[in-house]
Amino acid sequence: MLYKLRSTHGNFDRIDPVAFKDFSSFGSLEKDLEELIAESILDILFEDGGLMPIFQERQYQSEADIYALNKKGELIIFELKGGAAGEGAVYQALRYAQDAGQWTFSTLQQKFNQYSNSSSDLPLAHKEAFKLEQPLDAKELNKKQHLIIIGSAADDNLINAVDYWKHQGISIKFLPYRIYEINDEKYFEFFTLPYDRHINPGHEKGVLFDTNRSWDEDAIWYMMENNRVAAFGGAKRFVEYVYPGDIVFFSHRWTGLVAAGRVKKGSINSPDDATSYRDVEFITPVPKKGQTIKAMPFGMVSEITGMSFFWARTIKVPYLSKDEAENLAKELNTYLEIR
Repeated sequence: MLYKLRSTHGNFDRIDPVAFKDFSSFGSLEKDLEELIAESILDILFEDGGLMPIFQERQYQSEADIYALNKKGELIIFELKGGAAGEGAVYQALRYAQDAGQWTFSTLQQKFNQYSNSSSDLPLAHKEAFKLEQPLDAKELNKKQHLIIIGSAADDNLINAVDYWKHQGISIKFLPYRIYEINDEKYFEFFTLPYDRHINPGHEKGVLFDTNRSWDEDAIWYMMENNRVAAFGGAKRFVEYVYPGDIVFFSHRWTGLVAAGRVKKGSINSPDDATSYRDVEFITPVPKKGQTIKAMPFGMVSEITGMSFFWARTIKVPYLSKDEAENLAKELNTYLEIR
C-alpha cells in the first residue's frame, strides 16, 4: 500500500492511504497486463528468482497466460487478471495446471520452439539459461507444477479462493498489483514473495550485462573499443536499467566475464534506432580484438558471489549490491591480470 506522508511544522505526523486502481479502471485489456508482465518477468519483477519463459497464451485458446521453467525444470504457470476476477479465475487456473501436468516432453518442446521462434533443444536451452553442468533429462522437465495468480490487490474473492486451495495442499500463490495515478502519471506496484526484495535502482549496484555474442560477434568490440555498455534491437531498452556509478560486468557467451566498467555520468545515447549505450570507465583489463579473450568462467562468478544467475537474458539477474559488485570487480581484476 502507498501512503502519503503529511507534516505539521516540518514534522511528519500523519500518513494517508492513496487510492489505487486496476487495469480495468483505464479501459485496458487483460492482454495489456499479460504483455507487461511477460516483458518484465525476468529482469524486473522476479529479479531474484530466475525463470525461463517457454510459452505464452495464444488468442482464442484455452491456455494460461504465461508458462515458465525454474532451475529445477518445474513448470510455473501464470494466470493474470486485469480487473476483479473472483474465485472463477482460480478454477480456470487449476484446469490449466491439470492440462499442463499431462504435457509430454514433445509438447513442451513444441511450445518452446513456437514461443522462441527457433528450433533450439529445450533441455540445452534450459542448461544454458541456468548454467547447469548437465542438461536435465527430458523426464525431469515438468515433473511438478506451480500456479501463480496475479491480480488486483482489491479482489478479495480471488484472494480468498487462492488461500483456500493453498491450504488444501495445492502449490498456488497470489501476487497482488496496484496502479496509482499521481499528478497525471501512472505507477505500477507489484509484490513478489516471500518478501518484496529489490535492489534500489537509485543505489549503486552491479549488473552482469551480455555482449550480444549470440547475434553479433563484433558487438563486444563496439563496446570495448568505445568504452561503452550497449544493447541492440529489441534489447536496447536494457541500457535504461543501468545508472551512473553502477559497475557493469561484460558477460561473453560461452566464455565468461571479460571486463568490468563503471558507468559514467551522462545520459543514454542512441545514435540510431537499433542502438543504445552508456559510457563506462573500465576498471579491469580490457580484451583486444585479434587476441585470445581472457575471461572469468561463469561457475567461478557464482562461487564468488554465492548467487545463481539467470544467464539467458541481456541482464543477468539478480543484481549485485554495491559491496558485492566491488568485491567481484576486485576478484575479476586479479583473475584477468594473472592470466
